[in-house]
Amino acid sequence: MEDREKIYSKRVRAGKRTYFFDVRSTRSNDYYLTITESRRHPQGDGFTYEKHKMFLYKEDFDKFIDALQEAVDHVKTELMPDFDFTQYEAKADELDGIGTTEL
Repeated sequence: MEDREKIYSKRVRAGKRTYFFDVRSTRSNDYYLTITESRRHPQGDGFTYEKHKMFLYKEDFDKFIDALQEAVDHVKTELMPDFDFTQYEAKADELDGIGTTEL
């Protein structure tokens, strides 16, 4: 699939990883989401980036969000009920909007 026009982007910095949530358009003016994980690795005098990308189409949005929420809730309530997850709450500098044009 060729890289289509980026409509909206949200960047989440998480230590050595950065996640990008990008809304893109198709030739037929439909929309889909790409979720990219980018990890920085030292290489010589500089860095190299390892990227993993997934495409999420509108017909799967609700199923994806429901499954993600169920999995997160399971970890928080069943596997780690006594853990304080508030220490990981997003700080303003970790969430960046890039070209935030609303659809």
